[in-house]
Amino acid sequence: MMRILLCCGGGFSSSAITVRMQNEIKDRGLEDQYSIDFYPLGLAEDMYIKNESFDYDIIICCPHLTLHVDRMVNSDVEYNIPIYILPPKMYGMMILDEIIADCEDIIEMYKEHPVNPVHFPGEERIMKVKRGVAYRHAHNKEG
Repeated sequence: MMRILLCCGGGFSSSAITVRMQNEIKDRGLEDQYSIDFYPLGLAEDMYIKNESFDYDIIICCPHLTLHVDRMVNSDVEYNIPIYILPPKMYGMMILDEIIADCEDIIEMYKEHPVNPVHFPGEERIMKVKRGVAYRHAHNKEG
C-alpha cells in the first residue's frame, strides 16, 4: 500500500482535495493500494520529528511551500522519506492517476538517491514547470 501525505500551508486547500481523492480511491475500490491524508506542513514536520503516528511513504507538498521545504531539508532533522513539491498545474488539477504515477516514480528515485526534495530531471525550479500530468506521461515514459 502506498501511503501519501499531502501538505499545504494551513491545510485548507489540501483538505478539500484530499477528501475528493479519498472518495475516488474508495469509489474505484483502491483502498488496499492507496491512502491519502492531509496536514499543514508545519504540523506534519512536528509529527515526523516527534515520530507521532507518522506512517507515510511520501510527502507531497503544494508548490507555494518551496521555501518551507528548503528550510526543512536544510535543518538538523534527517527526513528518511521522499519529499516532493508538486508542479503548480498538477496541484491545480490533482488527477489521482497522475499523482500516483509521480509518487511511484519519486519513491523509486529516492530509493536510488535519497536526497530531498526529490525532483525530476530539469524540474529543479518547480514554479517554472508547466506540466499538468505525471512526469512519465509528459515525457512519454512507461511506468
